[in-house]
Amino acid sequence: MNQAVTINEFKALAERLGMPRHQLAEKLGKSERTLRRWETGESPAPRVAVDLMRRMLQDSTLPPGEPSFTFIDLFAGIGGLRAGFEAVGGNCVFTSEWNERSRQTYLANFDCDHGIEGDITKVPVEAIPEHDVLLAGFPCQPFSIAGVSKKNSLGRSHGFLCEAQGTLFFDVARIIDAHRPAAFLLENVKNLVNHDKGNTFRVIRKTLEEDLGYRIDWRVINGRSFVPQGRERIFIAGFRKDTGFSFDGLELPDIETGPRMSAVLHPEDGSEEAEHPYTTGARARVSDKYTLSPKLWSYLQGYAEKHRSKGNGFGFGLVGPDDVARTLSARYYKDGSEILVRQKRKRPRRLTPRECARLMGFDRPGRPRFEIPVSDTQAYMQFGNAVIVPVVESVAAYMLPHIHDAMRANLGQRELALEVPQGLSVG
Repeated sequence: MNQAVTINEFKALAERLGMPRHQLAEKLGKSERTLRRWETGESPAPRVAVDLMRRMLQDSTLPPGEPSFTFIDLFAGIGGLRAGFEAVGGNCVFTSEWNERSRQTYLANFDCDHGIEGDITKVPVEAIPEHDVLLAGFPCQPFSIAGVSKKNSLGRSHGFLCEAQGTLFFDVARIIDAHRPAAFLLENVKNLVNHDKGNTFRVIRKTLEEDLGYRIDWRVINGRSFVPQGRERIFIAGFRKDTGFSFDGLELPDIETGPRMSAVLHPEDGSEEAEHPYTTGARARVSDKYTLSPKLWSYLQGYAEKHRSKGNGFGFGLVGPDDVARTLSARYYKDGSEILVRQKRKRPRRLTPRECARLMGFDRPGRPRFEIPVSDTQAYMQFGNAVIVPVVESVAAYMLPHIHDAMRANLGQRELALEVPQGLSVG
């Protein structure tokens, strides 16, 4: 239950942690302004935040710099899930990403002593190290559903070994089955729940809950709480032991008061340094190459008018500093039509890759600049396929005490197994 706590309880825990307000706010996935309200009693701190602070106090007994849990990063893309879980003290011990250019960006931004594996379907489970948490932004592929009775009549296996075989979700399942991590977080498009009339999600739930025995919950989260972009994704959290986890207590900033495009657009007033090839000159103006050509702008206008005349809503999306953008997609490199920036006395322009990095939360004030070592085309595809980093950070912070609870339960199970005489089972 997400009950509020007294101001004294919150202040006592904050004092014992001894963190600067900005650091504590980051750990809790909240703004400094929210913490000030809790400190003054303007609004009560939620129980979930205080529980997390207690866990942080327990974990402070670890040697400085020692991670509180290990995780693996599957279908890693450019590291959005990793960034979120590193922010709450996790240590990545294995990475898999098949796309060569995405691996290039990943390696430019993360220490990866363990290297990056390519095609996860070709990696044997014994080659993957033990880990506490599994992260996977797995692609959604069609699931072939067949009745168990029919499979039995043909002498074939059923359960996830049958229904999810041939999909990339199967590879997530086989790794969970082999390593039994304390927890996992899976991310996908929000329509996963309705894909194939709900059959896809039914197989996923059955696999995780019945076949693998995990307790799961899920939530569709709109990244607009953190960045000026409407972007909904489903997050599925699972725990090997029942820790009482539920997404019901996860509090997010109000969508309506979220940031606007001014937070990500180049100011073009000299307040930031020019960054070739995105901006040029003393005032760091956006390079002309991002302005649409007359031919493309004419085409997009004609295309939009054609659909408007038919009563459809298809067309381009124009934004200015006070607006919120549509969802950035992997096809953005084609014409940029979903997010075009207005320009005075000029045709609209595409976002620069640097602005895309900000729009996805990879670049934020006070953080090291996210390196973009690839072409614009590749960058647009990579950011369009990525997760919004501050969303993952909030989910990771919310999951953290439950991860530690599940880890302790896992440890107790292993210790008990060592004490049980051979031939007996501990369940």
